[in-house]
Amino acid sequence: MSTSLSASIDVQAPPAAVWAVVSDLKRMGEWSPQCKKMTVLGGEPKLGTRTINLNKRGPLVWPTTAKVVRFEPERRLAFRVTENHTIWSYELEPTETGTRVTERREAPGGTTAVSNVLVRLAFGGQRNFDGELERGMNATLAKIKAAAEK
Repeated sequence: MSTSLSASIDVQAPPAAVWAVVSDLKRMGEWSPQCKKMTVLGGEPKLGTRTINLNKRGPLVWPTTAKVVRFEPERRLAFRVTENHTIWSYELEPTETGTRVTERREAPGGTTAVSNVLVRLAFGGQRNFDGELERGMNATLAKIKAAAEK
């Protein structure tokens, strides 16, 4: 099980514009190839906010829940998925021409036994799934870039 995956992209927009896109979690379904819907509970996202998510891959559909565990406006946002213990994060760094955005998926203590079995049986094993997640991160970041640069 890999513990960390990441992808980065340079966006020609200031951190405030990128943050407006990244922190609008209810739009996650527009960016992510796998997370089709993220419902934010209790208003605007902040530290401790909870979400209910609907994920899809081919014919498979499954719900997850998450909690925002890092929230620093215009700098970083992270949420922890309850079901598999992964932490998904977005970090923004100012650059000379705008903002570098890095998306990460971390599993500091590994993922759950149930998640490991499902990845093996339904997603073709960890290596295949990690590659799919990295491709998804790059696709997500490209859509975030396009939205922030509008």
